[in-house]
Amino acid sequence: MEQRDAVLQKKKGQVFHLLSGNVRRALERGNFDFMKLREIRMRVGNPLLVVYDGKEYQVTVDGDFQKSAEMPLRISSEDIRESLEYISNYSMYAFETEIKQGYLTVPGGHRVGVAGRVVWEREQAKSMRYISFLNFRLAHEVRGCADKLFPYIYEKNGIFHTLIISPPGCGKTTLLREMIRKISNGTDRHAGMTVGVVDERSEIAACYQGCPQNDLGRRTDVLDDCPKSEGMMMLVRSMAPQVVAVDEIGSRQDAKAIRYIMSCGVKLLATVHGETVEEMERKPVMRELVADRLFERYVCLRPGAVGEIQGVYDQTGKKIIPA
Repeated sequence: MEQRDAVLQKKKGQVFHLLSGNVRRALERGNFDFMKLREIRMRVGNPLLVVYDGKEYQVTVDGDFQKSAEMPLRISSEDIRESLEYISNYSMYAFETEIKQGYLTVPGGHRVGVAGRVVWEREQAKSMRYISFLNFRLAHEVRGCADKLFPYIYEKNGIFHTLIISPPGCGKTTLLREMIRKISNGTDRHAGMTVGVVDERSEIAACYQGCPQNDLGRRTDVLDDCPKSEGMMMLVRSMAPQVVAVDEIGSRQDAKAIRYIMSCGVKLLATVHGETVEEMERKPVMRELVADRLFERYVCLRPGAVGEIQGVYDQTGKKIIPA
């Protein structure tokens, strides 16, 4: 219990010390479960908002979460400036490469989305100025969330090619992350496997200065900030993975790479936005992968819930669980 509290306090400190003094003091006054806090949104001239336990609230200066607060804490340009100084360790120039992509990854695996005026050069985003909007997306590892799923994704000689289908915000990346960790470490019934992760948006491993902030297991290699299609093939050629994991597939380049790695005997774990297998059959790129029965398991998460499995289906679309 003491160890869990220490870990929780560390995670909380990693986030709170990046917030402006006004925002930090307000949240420190609040009485809430930090593990249920998903987002902290700061917009100049607007109330401080949080996404907590799946719902959005305004935050008062006393740290109360209210649906519509009469006296919410309003964000100033100074709050944004101060937070950016903490996030960048007073050197925004050093983070220009990440900023032009719209986010920064910070210690603990948390991500800070940024928005403002984008500076373009030669039809590419070069940097961002007048940043007035910040979105702190908190990374929470949920150990054990894949336990019930595991008996249905393993076969005798390894795992099935598996696609997780989920609407945004329903925990598909969290589930994928835990699957990677367990497959990499192995269990009392299954030997550990070498896993290669292509982390295009730094959301799975959440690397900070090259080091994963999330636990992906002892046999996992990560390509951070790398396009999925190129990364999948790079891993097969260089790291000899038994399993490759990627988040949010959908392009024709992704489909080509998927076919390539599968032809090399590498198993695939992937996620995609959606709700049902039938919906995948209506999407141009996904339709071809479904029709060719490349995925052997489909895991559908329940809309409106976080990490709740609605059903598991085989490659023909037959529901396996719940029966």
